[in-house]
Amino acid sequence: MYLPRAFAATDLAQLDALFAADPFVTLVTTDAAGAPFVSHLPVLYRRDGERVLLEGHWARPNPQAAHGGDALAIVHGPHAYVSPGWYPDKHEAGRVPTWNYAVAHLRGTLSPFEGEAALADLVARLSERFEATVGGDWTYDAGDERQRALLRGIVGFRFDATQVAIKAKLSQNHPLPNRQAVVAALSARDDADARAVAALMRDTLPEESRWT
Repeated sequence: MYLPRAFAATDLAQLDALFAADPFVTLVTTDAAGAPFVSHLPVLYRRDGERVLLEGHWARPNPQAAHGGDALAIVHGPHAYVSPGWYPDKHEAGRVPTWNYAVAHLRGTLSPFEGEAALADLVARLSERFEATVGGDWTYDAGDERQRALLRGIVGFRFDATQVAIKAKLSQNHPLPNRQAVVAALSARDDADARAVAALMRDTLPEESRWT
């Protein structure tokens, strides 16, 4: 990932926030011929200090379920278009449009796993994590033979991250008045991503100027 120094984030709390907001990742591996293969998957995220672990599963027919070893997981944060018309110095500086966003790339080791007990535990934890987000109450029932049979249709995985790169492109390369103007413009939009980007941008401003 192209990562200019101005946009590089090193605080893993920012990775926590990205996963809390959107734990649906793009998982990239290569097949035996070296060709890339991509899946889009919900994951469970856990961090212990600098150790980052992702867990999830594929449908068994997914070719990626046979992959292991080196892999890349992409975590997608909010993103929004930025109009040059918002900048106070738009005329004298000759500003152009851009896009602000946050994203993280995790490189690491992918380990597929099977076994009814391990898969049942994974499905139970996934449902516990995501049912709450929609006000649901579904839980995995090990006593239900139909549910147990469905476990044969999936393959689980663990992904241990060995390298984390977080990019927060939030107008840090602009003068403070431009940054404040973009925060104001994005905050006023009826768009959840735009407001989320504005909130991230506000956190990058000097504390005394965040609410001016």
